[in-house]
Amino acid sequence: MAITIDAAAKRLKTAGRVLVIGCSGSGKSTLARQLADRLGLAYVSMDREIFWLPGWQQRPRAEALVRLQGIVAQEHWIMDGTSPGTLPLRLPRTDLVLWLRPPRWMSVYGVISRWRRYRGRTRPEMAENCPERISREFLTYVWNFEKTESPEIEQNLAAYGRDVPVCVLKSRSENDRLLARLAEVH
Repeated sequence: MAITIDAAAKRLKTAGRVLVIGCSGSGKSTLARQLADRLGLAYVSMDREIFWLPGWQQRPRAEALVRLQGIVAQEHWIMDGTSPGTLPLRLPRTDLVLWLRPPRWMSVYGVISRWRRYRGRTRPEMAENCPERISREFLTYVWNFEKTESPEIEQNLAAYGRDVPVCVLKSRSENDRLLARLAEVH
């Protein structure tokens, strides 16, 4: 169920569980952390809490799913991470989805900017000792995200989140507008 930025700002005032999804580099972590701070919700980075162990070791899938189920069962969270394959677990417990869908060049720019900022260091959303990295394969994934990942996201929204409001944000300025509207809503 698509909703406007104004409607999303109103929903955020009472939402206990919020998903922030979208392509790498779209600004998910930044927006999710800002919202968590303003709303007093626990911030969950799927990269740090679910998928990655220190030293770029991928967490075993069964263990990752158990961790995810435990977090999703909680009453209050804002979760940053797309992972279409886990949406069937997350959507039924979600009060609002914020789907960041900027133009792909903006996500590529976001990934490159993040790499430049954290090069050789681990960013806050990652597990320990996972210094920021970039590769041609990753940039290709980001460039093709809308074509390769968005259809599965849409299928999951239709199957598991039919009644969950979804606000699509197509630019950083729309992200900022949501934050500004949130501050105005009583």
